[in-house]
Amino acid sequence: MKIALFGATGHVGRAILDEALARGDEVTAIVRDPARLDTTDPRIAVATGDIAHPESWLDAVRGCDVLVVSISARRDGSNDAVPALAATVLDYLPKAGVRRLVWVGGAASLETSPGVRLIDDPHFPEAWKAEAQGQIKALEVFRHGKSEVEWTYMSPATLLEDGPRTGKYRVGSDQLLVDADGKSRISVADYAVALLDRVEKNDARRQRITVAY
Repeated sequence: MKIALFGATGHVGRAILDEALARGDEVTAIVRDPARLDTTDPRIAVATGDIAHPESWLDAVRGCDVLVVSISARRDGSNDAVPALAATVLDYLPKAGVRRLVWVGGAASLETSPGVRLIDDPHFPEAWKAEAQGQIKALEVFRHGKSEVEWTYMSPATLLEDGPRTGKYRVGSDQLLVDADGKSRISVADYAVALLDRVEKNDARRQRITVAY
């Protein structure tokens, strides 16, 4: 499978890259600074591009089966950048002939009880709210957009941390998943496994899903 990837130099993006290569996929990593991606693997094509400027990446994604986007939201008080980027990708991706998109989303919009989201918890850290609101708005862009792109918005568990690759996880929809101890967690490696499983199976079209142990 041919995958285009934004965010390959980030923590989650690198895990997605490594998992894709382990499965034998070909990856086009689109980065603003190619020097940050140190690889000699012939299955990786490195392209210079900025997700905010489609003219810089349209040619790079042509011929790919799916685009995966793993980008960080802003923590400077702004929560409009990420939804704007989501809208840009939805608008321009069909022009490159790519119909599938998997978006690394946030957990804050998951419900902890009917109608109550994680971000509504009074203990939700104030410092994370701008970033969380950006991803919440991005989800609304996907849900209310008219694009022909078959998108998947994939929320992690509350705790996304380093840990072993077990290949085991559960899949949910809009409700926060917790384990027997009441904790919501998944390793970055297993999040990448779950994401690449969705890429291969194409079983979450136009849906928000979540994965956790």
